[in-house]
Amino acid sequence: MIKADRKTGLVFFPAFDWAIDPTHPEREERLLYTQDQVLEEGLFDIEGITELKPSLVTHEDIRRVHFCAPDIESVTTESHLISAGGAVTVGEAVMSGAVEKGFALVRPPGHHAMRVVHGNRGFCNINIEAIMIENLRAKHGVRRVAIVDTDCHHGDGTQDIYWHDPDTLFISIHQDGRTLYPGTGFMEELGGPNALGTTVNIPLPPLTSDAGYLWIIENVVMPILADFEPELVVNSAGQDNHFSDPLTNMNFSAQGYAALTTMLNPDIAVLEGGYSIEGALPYVNTGIILALAGVDYSGIQEPGFDAARIAEPSHVSAEVRKVGRAVLATWRNREALRAKLVGNHTSVRRRRNIVYDTDMIYEMQIDEVTVCSKCQGALKVDSSCDTGAHLLGVHIPRGVCPACRAKAEAWFDAAKSGPYTLRTLKDLDTGTFFDA
Repeated sequence: MIKADRKTGLVFFPAFDWAIDPTHPEREERLLYTQDQVLEEGLFDIEGITELKPSLVTHEDIRRVHFCAPDIESVTTESHLISAGGAVTVGEAVMSGAVEKGFALVRPPGHHAMRVVHGNRGFCNINIEAIMIENLRAKHGVRRVAIVDTDCHHGDGTQDIYWHDPDTLFISIHQDGRTLYPGTGFMEELGGPNALGTTVNIPLPPLTSDAGYLWIIENVVMPILADFEPELVVNSAGQDNHFSDPLTNMNFSAQGYAALTTMLNPDIAVLEGGYSIEGALPYVNTGIILALAGVDYSGIQEPGFDAARIAEPSHVSAEVRKVGRAVLATWRNREALRAKLVGNHTSVRRRRNIVYDTDMIYEMQIDEVTVCSKCQGALKVDSSCDTGAHLLGVHIPRGVCPACRAKAEAWFDAAKSGPYTLRTLKDLDTGTFFDA
């Protein structure tokens, strides 16, 4: 009998009743082939690897993270509630000590869902990692969290949600946004004025292979994590940087993913992208599960693997190291950068145009955050889109200082006479929500 070094809990939820369309890359087969592989390899016969059943998240769980327009019911289905609930289930199991590691193999995915939600963008409606993290913060008092997003696409939704949060380190390792959706995730994107430096983007060139990814983990990500000292490490475990993925241009392998998981040693992994449904996902997921559990994964190999064919060209390796060294230098200089870039501002505004590529919605957004040395700052978001929705959202963070609370309440009161179809006040410090 093989025994896991670390008790590991798995949640499977293939979402049989949700698909963008029957032939879309993001469909239920993404997980069905993995389930078959897990059973075929006998992973549940390994002592210490156990299956957990997903719960449903509540509207309160979603409201901790998102402003949804016109309402939560309009932008979610039961599958979204179960997918996020699967992530919460593994998070709760880890926090309670029932397991040491957890992996939520669920869909629909979530890392392109931003703080404001008008519909589906990048196959995502709600951000399942953020919902899990905020649930654990509310119920278990977790404070410092690191999210390492290894999906090939930049995790722009998770970045947006934690842009102003100095207690959440967000690291995204992805294919350079000049060559891939969503066209963001550049090294200059560092976070808001109260959290500058805790957003870390590592854009890698096409054709990056195992050597480049693992060099970045060892020489950039692990030193940053050591400096930040998180209580919890979450891996947004997208698998679309595999050499056989139809949507991307990278050369990562199943062995590379397993080695990355061993090096990163996350507490929780949550499945994101990955669209080589038969040729990659069953093998990559199996390798990740074995790595989380501390079981030998050396026998895992996907069909079509050819080490020579996917080897990293020398110019790609040189670019990977150049990017990595620049990112690490910025991290180590973040306090000086914050003093230089933020200066004496009392608040900072940001204007953005956001495209929902799946639902074909165009959003215009202005957010404003108070600059504060005592708390995360109060946040106001003014969001309108071509569906006719016009949202005013006010976010009061945990540990808010009296001055920022007063500013947030003044913003909300002043919006009474505004052109809004929905006004929402989210107070995480008291755990209350108010719509008008």
